[in-house]
Amino acid sequence: MTTLDPKQFSVSVHEAEAVTFHDMVAEQLRHSPWLLLSAALHAIAFLVLWALVPVDRKPESKNFAEVVPQAQPEVEPPPEPEKIIEPKVEEPTDDIVLTDEPILETNDPVEVADTTQSDTMSAFTSNQWNTAVGSGGGAAGPYGGRRKGGNGTGAPKSIQPTIARALEWLARHQDEDGRWDCDLFGKHDLPGFAACDGAGSSVHDIGVTGLALLAFLGDNHTMRSGSYREVVRRGVLWLREQQQPNGLFGTNTSHDYIYDHAIAAYAMCEAYGLSRYTTLQPVAQNAINYLESHRNPYGVWRYQPHDLDNDTSVTGWCVMAYESAKYFGLTVNQTALDLAANWFDQVSDATGRHGYRALGELSSRKGGDHATRFPVEKGEAMTAVGLFCRFFLGQDPKEKTVMQAATALIGQKPPVWDEAGGAIDHYYWYYATYAMFQVGGRPWTEWQKHLQKAVVKTQHSDAGDKNRLGSWDPVGAWGGDGGRVYSTAILTLTLQAYYRY
Repeated sequence: MTTLDPKQFSVSVHEAEAVTFHDMVAEQLRHSPWLLLSAALHAIAFLVLWALVPVDRKPESKNFAEVVPQAQPEVEPPPEPEKIIEPKVEEPTDDIVLTDEPILETNDPVEVADTTQSDTMSAFTSNQWNTAVGSGGGAAGPYGGRRKGGNGTGAPKSIQPTIARALEWLARHQDEDGRWDCDLFGKHDLPGFAACDGAGSSVHDIGVTGLALLAFLGDNHTMRSGSYREVVRRGVLWLREQQQPNGLFGTNTSHDYIYDHAIAAYAMCEAYGLSRYTTLQPVAQNAINYLESHRNPYGVWRYQPHDLDNDTSVTGWCVMAYESAKYFGLTVNQTALDLAANWFDQVSDATGRHGYRALGELSSRKGGDHATRFPVEKGEAMTAVGLFCRFFLGQDPKEKTVMQAATALIGQKPPVWDEAGGAIDHYYWYYATYAMFQVGGRPWTEWQKHLQKAVVKTQHSDAGDKNRLGSWDPVGAWGGDGGRVYSTAILTLTLQAYYRY
């Protein structure tokens, strides 16, 4: 066994260097590569396990605000106030198209509305009428008398049957297109009976159609109510079709065409106002506009426009048209009515007589033997026109003594059916009856006694004379112009004085 001699080895001793922990680890790592490999393998294994094994992730928090409506406390609504039930007033519809289709009783949309205005006032306030001299025969401002067809107005019992027969005759002799034919009305005669005579002039179809319409309107037959409303509707439509762009009804071919237009304008204003069709408003207004354009500057009316000539007769119809238009809301020149009042003052004298074109001048007559057959002194037509128009214009006999004088003058020449003596003047009787009714008292009582004999008893009332039944013979001063239609229409209007205004 070999022993080592320690002396054979020499040992060199060096001064030891300071060694840190990190140096030691690094040295070990340099000498031990397997440690690095082991660490890498462990890391890889850890990553594989982390990828394969699901990890519960904490949900990502998001910040948002949620508005949650709070429950409102339930509040009971206050009790509804008691409803006030007002009477229902059905307004008339204004979008009705006026066509030739008949308005049937069962489908008239405003029949009820027509009965809701029983207090409709006339074109004149009630305190202006039948209060100046006497009590009269029951005149009143409202159209109530018309609504009752004259019943209960103090009219004699014979008046309403007479008017009913006259309206029936007029209805039978209306043309299909709505007009009344002044000269050819006989085409409506029934065969087997005596034919109607008494043809008028063809140039006055406008005027007699206006008079006939006024007769139906005066008995409360309008475009909306009454048994003759279809008759009224056709007549109004025909007149509307005859109106020219300047407002004139018909043409100006006859020298006295302004009479026809003024009467038609008066009828159209009443038809518009009483039937309440706004589609008729421009028709009525244009008719009044024409009258205004026809009137003399600073004067009144006569045959031709602006001829600086005036007369009481034409002016009377124009005043009635203006007053009716004024009441029903149409535009009227008040100055024209004021000038009419001035005109009546200019042509009237202390006797009460109102002149035709000048102071004291009696009514006009046509050429030839017309004045001989119808002596102008047999009546007071212009005085009657002036007196009635003064009532229209709101004058009072207590303040205008000329009205009292005119009343006395008219009373001296009551209506008499004297064909041989030429005293028949339906035009005079019409105006005088309306004037005397407004005067009232004894003058009216005496006048209506004569009216009964002259008008009621002279109507054709024989049921066997079917073609003339209900009409009057046109034997008066102007019957040759207007014919049987004229005489029947204006005498019907005359008898309606008991309740028309």
